[in-house]
Amino acid sequence: MKYRNPMPLIAFAIAVLAFMAGCASEPLPAYEDRDQPVSVQDLEILDKASSLLGTESDWNRNDTRECQPDATTLSLFCALQKSSIEVLGAYDHRRVALQEVRFAIEEVSGGREFEHRLMDFNNLPQTTFGDIKRVLAIARSKVAARLKVAAGRGA
Repeated sequence: MKYRNPMPLIAFAIAVLAFMAGCASEPLPAYEDRDQPVSVQDLEILDKASSLLGTESDWNRNDTRECQPDATTLSLFCALQKSSIEVLGAYDHRRVALQEVRFAIEEVSGGREFEHRLMDFNNLPQTTFGDIKRVLAIARSKVAARLKVAAGRGA
């Protein structure tokens, strides 16, 4: 049996691995930093969103990221958007409270990647209302813990 020269294949494999290593080492965007400064307003946003999603009948499981002010049901994204506006006077897409919910979604979904974490997680057929409340609770717990640490430092 005659073997081909493996060098071109080996060179190609090395190039692919080098490219993948370069992609993996690119820095994360600043909004993905899990140590951004946190404030009491972040806790208020999470509490308000949880309140807006008080019962399963309040939840819209078919999110389009188009939130109507007079909606009678809210998706996870719309509840966070509405809460942000009510607490801050404006919507802040990358606010720590919302980022913590995104991080909680990563945690409960086993690191699953989504194009739009809040909408896509909300819309997964297997996502339950309990899952929605769980990610809000995880995010609230993390924000509260960070506030406690910041208060201990006199911040």
